[in-house]
Amino acid sequence: MKTRMVLNKELPKGYEAMAGMEKFVVASSLDKSLVELVKIRASQINGCAYCINMHTADARKNGETEKRIYALSAWRDTPYFTNKEMAALALTEAITLISQNHVPDSIYDEAANHFETKALGELIIAIITINSWNRLAISTGLMPE
Repeated sequence: MKTRMVLNKELPKGYEAMAGMEKFVVASSLDKSLVELVKIRASQINGCAYCINMHTADARKNGETEKRIYALSAWRDTPYFTNKEMAALALTEAITLISQNHVPDSIYDEAANHFETKALGELIIAIITINSWNRLAISTGLMPE
């Protein structure tokens, strides 16, 4: 695939709006390691090579282990993730694949058991933001560096 468009150069105001969402996520109360796991998992589901490359590197910089990064696509079948992380990953999958089953109450309720209302809202925005970045990167043919 080749790069089709460099969106931040073609539409800087639109790109700036997306960057504003990312700034919100970065400034949120969420654990940075958890946010990177969410970003990687959504990017895996969406098949976004650019974002997988970026967020696995960012996760490593934040101290994430190779074992957990490699096992992320099979997180349910490993002992490497906490209950809170598993609830966030399940919510990530449900929101990323929202057209299949919407977000089942059981998944939302499990996440709500682990996150206070504000943090749960921040998590939902983080998931929506990475899904939007994935769609921008894939649509424009953004290549990993």
